[in-house]
Amino acid sequence: MSSTPVVLSDLIAALGGDLLGGSDIRIARIAPLDEADAHSISFLANPRYQSQLTTTAAACVIVSPAMAEAAAARGAAIVTPDPYLYFARLTQWWAARTRPAVQAGVHASAVVSPDAMLGEGVEVGPLAVIEAGAVIGAGARIGAHCVIERNARVGEGTRLAPRVVLGHGCRIGARGIVHSGVVIGADGFGFAPSKQGFVKIEQLGHVVIGDDVEIGANTCVDRGALADTVIEDGVKLDNLIQIAHNVRIGRNTAMAGCGAIAGSTTIGANCTIGGAANIIGHLTIVDGVHITACTLVTRDIAQPGAYSGAYPFEENSSWQKNAATLRQLHTLRERVRALEKK
Repeated sequence: MSSTPVVLSDLIAALGGDLLGGSDIRIARIAPLDEADAHSISFLANPRYQSQLTTTAAACVIVSPAMAEAAAARGAAIVTPDPYLYFARLTQWWAARTRPAVQAGVHASAVVSPDAMLGEGVEVGPLAVIEAGAVIGAGARIGAHCVIERNARVGEGTRLAPRVVLGHGCRIGARGIVHSGVVIGADGFGFAPSKQGFVKIEQLGHVVIGDDVEIGANTCVDRGALADTVIEDGVKLDNLIQIAHNVRIGRNTAMAGCGAIAGSTTIGANCTIGGAANIIGHLTIVDGVHITACTLVTRDIAQPGAYSGAYPFEENSSWQKNAATLRQLHTLRERVRALEKK
């Protein structure tokens, strides 16, 4: 990640931290420790990479107080209580300097209903469609080929990458990021069986998404059957996730890719859901639950903590013990047989 060079003193002025040496050093890129050069800034957050601190060519390294002395011995360092959080804020600051600014205006090939409302500084890209009654907040960016259906709402400063669909009556709040291929407001999967086959249940609800939400590429969030599907403030969804109708996800919960949440399940706040985890419908999961990758959740979770397992899932530490025992099951069986023969 390269850019017009900045001096470390300017970076410190913007982000804080304690700078040890090198205030006039010019930084042109952010790089991992093992790929950094003399024009790079890097960070050390995971102890497993501590050995790279002595070998990296980085001009400056972001470290915790515990590593300050070792980092300063090799060159400039920024000392901060949470290097990974500092790195995250650094990437945001860097992107704000390098990302093209919103180009306010509507591209000539876009189709915008005269009944739509566009706030100040909105950018509408090529071949986008904004239907009647839609409201686009100030400074929002609507990428090429996006479709904003009737009466949908996009909050201030929200960025929709190319080929996003926001269904009729659905809304997303301010400062959101929605990546390409996302569909918000497709019909939920609802059918009543009959002798003649399945009869469609029309999905009459909407999708309501809060502020500061990020949704990864090709993720789908279905509209509610009667009430709404709700994603609260600060939720982060990875790529290729399915959120079914009438799901509710609490604030600041994060979900990794290729997972699915079935209909009418409620996920609490400040949860994490690992990649390819699946949660069946009509469950309630409390705040502060951490579900590891590939776990299948089949019952309510009433206590915070970490949970793992395909079948059956259980509290993480218990699952690890049982998994270790399972690996030795054949040996244990042979020992029992030998004892039985005596």
